[in-house]
Amino acid sequence: MPLSRRPVAAAVVFLLALGVPALATAPALALPARPAAVSRLAPAAPVPTPAPVPDPTPTPASAPATVTVTGEGSASAPPDVAVVEAGVETSAKTSQSALDAQNQAAAALLAAVRAQGVAERDIHTRSVTLTPLHDHTDGASRLTGYQAAQFFTVRVREVARTGAVLQAVTDAAGDAARIDSVVFDVSDPAPLQARAREAAHADARAKAEQYARLSGRRLGPLVSLSEDASTYPRPVSPAGETSGAGIGAVPVAPGEIRAGATVTAVYELD
Repeated sequence: MPLSRRPVAAAVVFLLALGVPALATAPALALPARPAAVSRLAPAAPVPTPAPVPDPTPTPASAPATVTVTGEGSASAPPDVAVVEAGVETSAKTSQSALDAQNQAAAALLAAVRAQGVAERDIHTRSVTLTPLHDHTDGASRLTGYQAAQFFTVRVREVARTGAVLQAVTDAAGDAARIDSVVFDVSDPAPLQARAREAAHADARAKAEQYARLSGRRLGPLVSLSEDASTYPRPVSPAGETSGAGIGAVPVAPGEIRAGATVTAVYELD
């Protein structure tokens, strides 16, 4: 057991006081040195490797092969209505005389059209005009009279009677009769346009199937479809004989009404 420094020093002083010299030269007791603290570090714990954080951005898949085609289609139908633009036009020295003559001719025209079975809802006045007439001989303008006119839009729903209606107009109004135009049409164009779109869609799919077959692939689902153009039903000139001709009737040719559509389709190829 090691001795404390303080009791040993006190014992030496006491012996010197008693006259004991031998003890004065006694070697000092060596005190054992306090052992140095040894630092023993525990081995460091292994640091766990963080798990990789998945990338939230998905890796884009390769784009599928596609085929783009254009389809065209049309549909035709016989017209079921004729739109007649007809009227009367008269001239006289005075404005009142010109207007009176126009009124008389217009009344005769309307009576003739009604007699052909045209309903009141299918007759309406398009314009009424009264204009002065001038002579510009030798650079001078001289009033010579007045011209009065009235024009009507007449819808003939029995196409076969169109020629008879035209003849009745000219017979009733005489030299004052005027016919601007005759246009054949369909009263409801929506079904005709729908048939044209169906034909355009079928044409586009048939082309896509052919290209898929030629490429050794199968036709996949439809990716997109857009309508490029849609042709409003319009008259088509007939290729055959003129129809509607007859005794006492103006010959007319109704022909047929045709609508068209064009679409662009994109299909996947499996």
